[in-house]
Amino acid sequence: MQKHSFHIPVMGIGFTADTPAKVAHLGIDSVISLVDDELLEKLRKVYSENLKLPFTEIKSSFEDFRAKRITSYLNLIQTIAEEKFNTIKNINEDYSKDLKQYLSLLPNSAQLKAKFKKFYESTSNKDAIKKWLDDTLSMGSIDVNIMTKVDKENYQDGEKLDNTYNDAHAALRGFAKSNLNSSLVLSAGMNPRLYGYIETFEDFYPDENGVIKKKIVLKVSDYRSALIQGKFLAKKGIWVSEFRIESGLNCGGHAFATDGYLMGPILAQFRDSKQELTKTLYDILKKALIQKGKPEPNTILPIKISAQGGVGTTEEHQFLQEHYNVDSVGWGSPFLLVPEATLVDTPTREKLEKAQEKDIYLSDISPLGIPFNNLRGNTKDAEKEAYINKGRPGSSCPKKFVSLNKEFDEKGLCTASRQYQFLKLKALDEKGLPKKEYEKQFNKITEKSCTCVGLGTAALLVNNIDTKVEGSGVSICPGPNLAYFSKTMKLKEMVDHIYHKNNVIDRKDRPNIFIKELSIYMEYLKKQIDEHKENLNIKQHKYLSVFIKNMIEGVSYYQQLFSQEINVFKTLKSVIFNVLEKEKNTLLIYQNQINYLNPKKQL
Repeated sequence: MQKHSFHIPVMGIGFTADTPAKVAHLGIDSVISLVDDELLEKLRKVYSENLKLPFTEIKSSFEDFRAKRITSYLNLIQTIAEEKFNTIKNINEDYSKDLKQYLSLLPNSAQLKAKFKKFYESTSNKDAIKKWLDDTLSMGSIDVNIMTKVDKENYQDGEKLDNTYNDAHAALRGFAKSNLNSSLVLSAGMNPRLYGYIETFEDFYPDENGVIKKKIVLKVSDYRSALIQGKFLAKKGIWVSEFRIESGLNCGGHAFATDGYLMGPILAQFRDSKQELTKTLYDILKKALIQKGKPEPNTILPIKISAQGGVGTTEEHQFLQEHYNVDSVGWGSPFLLVPEATLVDTPTREKLEKAQEKDIYLSDISPLGIPFNNLRGNTKDAEKEAYINKGRPGSSCPKKFVSLNKEFDEKGLCTASRQYQFLKLKALDEKGLPKKEYEKQFNKITEKSCTCVGLGTAALLVNNIDTKVEGSGVSICPGPNLAYFSKTMKLKEMVDHIYHKNNVIDRKDRPNIFIKELSIYMEYLKKQIDEHKENLNIKQHKYLSVFIKNMIEGVSYYQQLFSQEINVFKTLKSVIFNVLEKEKNTLLIYQNQINYLNPKKQL
């Protein structure tokens, strides 16, 4: 049974690599990234040594080493979390410190604390108390994340290996073979080949009682994507247990801008269509299971809806729960300031504490070519600039997880690598471009940063693991919301903030979650218009026209929403309405501008 109404999403590659070992025993769900098996292997060694557990290294020369490393690490994290959880339930003479912590983190509305106190005072039978705790307490879920597009093909002795040895495929196999009873969070869009691989593992199928040992969670930014991907998996007999809706731009890490769809209207569509979505997918699933000769659940399976991206106050948290009926709310970036929950080195955390709005920006540094929320002045970018100044731009690319560009090499190169940038700049030199255009193209090439290393380095630094191969530069990808959190916090302080037991935000000017997202989308739209207005083609015109139309509809939705919800966001109402009116007028100007620039009129 879920005890908390929030979860800690995956952050970067290493920032939540051991979060479940820190919070799962306290009933909190969290997510581990499976991108970097080398990092997980190093952490497994550290944990094993610290806990005096046996450790045998899984070398890269071993058969299927990536999957085996992931399986071994996940099993270790589960063992650690379960031992801590069992300690909580081990009542001797009085409440244990761990049990007090478990109960103290629960929201005031939770009945568990009162029930336990009443039961504890009514009996002196320790066995009865232990049984009650066994039957009542639950661990947080140890979930994992795979970015579906980070699925590099791999080679051995010059020969390309079977698709099942691709990076994402091997990570999936590592999770599938683990002992975990949890969820696989799939993000970054659909990978049909990877989705097809899921159906080869029995743990992903429901039994006759509808129980699924390993569940699928799809991270999506709109309803259409959820329906398409949900149907695709249901046809294979795979049920999507949760759709995790993330703000397109008001989030940490990679930012997948929707076609102008704002979070409020998207959540409303999921809420209003949930019953229809569930029935549609279940009907497809049922047929697929029958065709496969697998057990047919005796009842329709449930679907959870969760939301994340930019949430910063109890009021926003509760509004998402109550108005949109979400089952869980993701709180990500603020937990980067909680050492008890995440792996962030001290110098980077100090930068996060001081970060203002201008310091967290949407960048083009990701080798994946996707906008990426970045912290200005991070040490990985400083390292990158130092290489450029030395005349040796690019990374040595020690891990090659995103070596996906095949422009110069069939095996793939990372666009942040020294090899790729050397070849790209050589080709640029041969073009003989004017100085201004050359500098523009040069900066575009060299802007890419080695994030697949940088996003995991902090985990090495915190654990005093050698970084000779990776370097000491840290990339970090907080969401814009972090600008309003300005101090290192204890786990209890952060959780109490979520549940309105205290307030850790000192600033008084934090905008409402929906207004902040709107402002980010407006900045993004303006940049798109400025980039394309001089030479707008038909495709770009259509994209911008749809984008603006959807944003206008979104603003109209908010105007109506905030007029109706009179008991919510009272202190911000006047500001919200003023911003909505101003942005709507700006959007109408943009709409007229784009209509005037319609390339079809020029034909």
